[in-house]
Amino acid sequence: METKKLISVEQFCLHYKVPTSFIKALCEYELIEIIETKNDTYLKENQLHKVEKIIRLHYDLEINLEGIDAIYNLLIQVDSLKNKITLLNNKLRFYEDS
Repeated sequence: METKKLISVEQFCLHYKVPTSFIKALCEYELIEIIETKNDTYLKENQLHKVEKIIRLHYDLEINLEGIDAIYNLLIQVDSLKNKITLLNNKLRFYEDS
């Protein structure tokens, strides 16, 4: 397995001073995906920004995991709606210019 794009959960937690149980809880809520091997547990590099955001929401703003789950589901819906609006605006411009 290529570990260049993986970050050890243990190292991540030491750096950010969060318990490993917090990362496992995020995985249980399906907010992130972790990769488990015989020796260690890893985060994908592309999830780093998301986990950092979740840490700020949880520890700085004191939002519980249920609230974070709801926030992220709403953010996904907002992004989807923004993409649909952009698509519809592009179609509208096409027909207005014709």
